[in-house]
Amino acid sequence: MSRPLVVVMDPQHADRTLEERLGRGAFAFAFVPYPVPGAPVDPALFARADAWLNYRGRHRLPGALLRRMERCRIVVNSGVGYDHVDVAVAAELGIPVCNVPDYGTTEVADHAMALTLALCRGIVAYDEGLRKGGDWTALGMPGVRRIRGLRFGVVGLGRIGLATARRAAAFGMEVRFFDPYLPVGTELAHGWRRLDTLDGLLAESDVLSLHTPLTAETEGMIDGAALARLPPGAILVNTSRGRVVRLDAVAAALRDGRLGGAGLDVLAHEPPAWDHPLLAAWRAGEDWLRNRLIVTPHAAFFTPESIEDKRRLTTTTALDYLRDGTLRACVNLELLKTRR
Repeated sequence: MSRPLVVVMDPQHADRTLEERLGRGAFAFAFVPYPVPGAPVDPALFARADAWLNYRGRHRLPGALLRRMERCRIVVNSGVGYDHVDVAVAAELGIPVCNVPDYGTTEVADHAMALTLALCRGIVAYDEGLRKGGDWTALGMPGVRRIRGLRFGVVGLGRIGLATARRAAAFGMEVRFFDPYLPVGTELAHGWRRLDTLDGLLAESDVLSLHTPLTAETEGMIDGAALARLPPGAILVNTSRGRVVRLDAVAAALRDGRLGGAGLDVLAHEPPAWDHPLLAAWRAGEDWLRNRLIVTPHAAFFTPESIEDKRRLTTTTALDYLRDGTLRACVNLELLKTRR
């Protein structure tokens, strides 16, 4: 009898020892590097896969591809966001789609705070200025401010949002949040201010940190109108999904001075189009953006430890289901129940 085939699509690691050890010889693995853009994945893999582990959002799983998975029993998205997988069609086919929401939580929270601190304290700009022969002076850096007492607004108080809020509170910042999906009274458990609307949070946030999934509701949520509601000189930090923010609006708000600074780990298109006016000005080091924009390459989640956690949790989620039907972090469970 042949072993169940587990396809590992676009892995972020070169070796396969961890997966083989977890499989204990009972499963076969096919590791598929991301193909050249436009090149198709071997159709036989879709037909033969018993489990599909999707490691990056750039490999999309629309309904048409899912319908070619004749034997597939589970899809695991190796990460938190799953907007690139058609979960409704998967449920229609009886395929659970799971994610890995509990890896990288502390890393992303640390990164969000690092962006906040770097902008508030001028860390990157000081370093760059000295390397380019600038004056040895701490005076006059745009945007530098006292951290204690700043109002720290969190959109989405899930695992990562909560971890970030706790870090902000430890720095003496005044935390407030907006999350309509949390139970009544959550604010009492944490002792933070809860706003009933996004507009209300925006008006009270000197720093706005985004920790929301990408959905039809949140796409483009931070646009020009939203940024205009922030207090003058506020800072925007995004470690969630790039398409939650309108980059053109960020550019306009930075240009006219309404937005004090932005720390962006994610962009709507990755890798980005570097000819976008804001990114081009940033790469050119234009003076008006000094200490006002920091961009990192969707790296908030990364540490060697978090990658190992991600591999382990992704693999065990699939193997446990194939072995005995145990489901973990299934994002289309309610749709599956409706189908059944």
